[in-house]
Amino acid sequence: MAADWGSINFQTMLKDWVSSKEYRDLNWVGSFSDYVNLVKKHPKVTRNAFQRLYDLITEKGQEEYVDVKKHVVHYKFFDDEEAGGRDAVFGLDISLMKLVNVLRAAAQGYGAEKRVILLHGPVGSAKSTVCRMIKKGVEAYSRTDQGALYTFEWVDEAGDHEDIFGKGVRVYPSPMHEEPLLLVPEEMRAKMCEELNRGVRDDFRVQIVGELCPPSRYIMRRLLEKYNGNYERVFNHVRVKRMILSEADRIGIGTFQPKDEKNQDSTELTGDLNYRKIAEYGSDSDPRAFNFDGEFNIANRGVIEFVEVLKLDVAFLYDLLGASQEHRVKPKKFAQTHIDEVIIGHTNEPEFRRLQDNEFMEALRDRTVRIDIPYITKWHQEIKIYKKDFNSKRLRGVSIAPHTIEMAAMWAVLTRIEKPKKANLSRVQKLKLYDGKAIPNFTEDNVKELRKEAKREGLDGISPRYIQDKISNSIVMAQQMSRGSVSPFMVLNELDSGLKNNPLMANNEDVRNDYRELIAIVKQEYEEIIKGEVQRAVSNDEGALERLCSNYIENLRAFTQGDKVKGGSGASEEPDERLMRAIEEKIEIPESRKDDFRREIMNYLNALTLEGKKFDYKTNERLHRAFERKLFEDQRDTIKLTSRGSSSDSKDTKEKIDLVRSRLIKEFGYDEVSAHDVLEHVAGIFARGDVKEKK
Repeated sequence: MAADWGSINFQTMLKDWVSSKEYRDLNWVGSFSDYVNLVKKHPKVTRNAFQRLYDLITEKGQEEYVDVKKHVVHYKFFDDEEAGGRDAVFGLDISLMKLVNVLRAAAQGYGAEKRVILLHGPVGSAKSTVCRMIKKGVEAYSRTDQGALYTFEWVDEAGDHEDIFGKGVRVYPSPMHEEPLLLVPEEMRAKMCEELNRGVRDDFRVQIVGELCPPSRYIMRRLLEKYNGNYERVFNHVRVKRMILSEADRIGIGTFQPKDEKNQDSTELTGDLNYRKIAEYGSDSDPRAFNFDGEFNIANRGVIEFVEVLKLDVAFLYDLLGASQEHRVKPKKFAQTHIDEVIIGHTNEPEFRRLQDNEFMEALRDRTVRIDIPYITKWHQEIKIYKKDFNSKRLRGVSIAPHTIEMAAMWAVLTRIEKPKKANLSRVQKLKLYDGKAIPNFTEDNVKELRKEAKREGLDGISPRYIQDKISNSIVMAQQMSRGSVSPFMVLNELDSGLKNNPLMANNEDVRNDYRELIAIVKQEYEEIIKGEVQRAVSNDEGALERLCSNYIENLRAFTQGDKVKGGSGASEEPDERLMRAIEEKIEIPESRKDDFRREIMNYLNALTLEGKKFDYKTNERLHRAFERKLFEDQRDTIKLTSRGSSSDSKDTKEKIDLVRSRLIKEFGYDEVSAHDVLEHVAGIFARGDVKEKK
């Protein structure tokens, strides 16, 4: 019975795909001669694993910028744009630049290709993410025209050589997905490379490095014996095909991680005997009776990741020595076998310290290139992590109030920043300096000095995972309460309550208390932010601001020219000094500087008049801020913000409160719930302030 695909014609889709150029390219098959001609046209198909990985990253593009007088390169590959930024890495440009520099040196054969790349950093610092992106990247790259690579298989279509290939075997794939040029005999390689590189304008030059794996070497030797050394007839048994790297299919991408010592041995890295085949071939030293399917074997031509590499038993670490330095692995009962792959591992700090202290592991230390992957210490970069995970599209029936993510990120970064040694600098100010904010009396040189004196910044503190967990908890709580909105206070309280059970702070009450103090500091920062937003929402009356500005300018002009102004009754009056000072004090103009400040403003106004232009208070940020604050002060009592919408409020008052709430929603991104919460909280702050003033 035929399948009912509804409106989808699946068979047509399959035919279109099979007949497409992309399908044909991905499934290219040819003779060895065809491949040689292909190499002549496109030499880069023969790149080694380091060269391919370096090209993959750089071909995605890069951006250069200066950060505190340091030249930094941002590699767009780590933005993960093709997957919508799902695995994007933020705030690690310097670390990733060092990683790419190692790959560049390795690609050019300067020695880094003989090293294990070791990503080192605290838990949750994106080490695994970087490895995952690299593996995912090389897999996708192998499907493109730029990243194409090829391997081969032995073919005995007529079945004339079962004594070599095995009973019933017609196709014997290269078990380690080797580069086809490795089939070229050693004595012919120099001449072959000379021919392939002749006339090539690209900087890249074809090289043939390495030897065939034991099974391929065995088959070639036996065929040569049968054909009396006739290589042409031997190569008739070679079929070259396009190779697509795949972690799922264990082709060119391997992953190895620690397990129970009783259930893991080094054969998982280098392969093991196939006991069923021993009976067929009669010897355990026959390469056809060996499974070359260890992680080192299957990762050939690509990448192998060692998860928590320094937690591995010493026996496994010894295998890394030859694999990194010599590009060879030692399968049981066989000679050392050539591999071409990028070896990348990652580890946390305690294991790395153990490696440093272990004098017996000196050889491994000497063969590693350490790349530090610390926690982020830039606030705006930390924010990007949580905005990626908690965007509005992924939440069900719950919104996240403005500044919730920012405040959680601020606390996370504050826990990683060391207390400044300068008495006139707070930790919050240091965070803002690191984030590129300007603070009076601090220069870029001061920031460089701050970073230099803080040796462990980014290696201690709270992991992003902890923040993500607590934001998730807050969202679930809001859903259960049918609240509809997650506020910064909900998340900060959740962060605080979780500290007592945090396993990374066991028996460290001093650190726990320090983190709690930082939560209180973040709450203060948040209160300042929402006070400012409510002030702007209250004072965001264009007409009232225009009138206040006009009134100030009129009194200012009269003051500087020694004139009088018209009062409300029409009579001439002295300039309103109280009004002018009330505005100027809002931007901290002292009494001793008021005359200079007023003359500066008048000179600016006169210059505009000469140019035929009209003064717009919005173009002067300081005056704009002063007018807003003065208008808020004037209107606060009128709106009765401190009443918080009590039943005794007049209709006019309620309308004004609704107007402020609507401005918070429209101009600052709040929803009904969060706007109400903010007004309630700010009302409480000002109520407490009123009580203090009355005392």
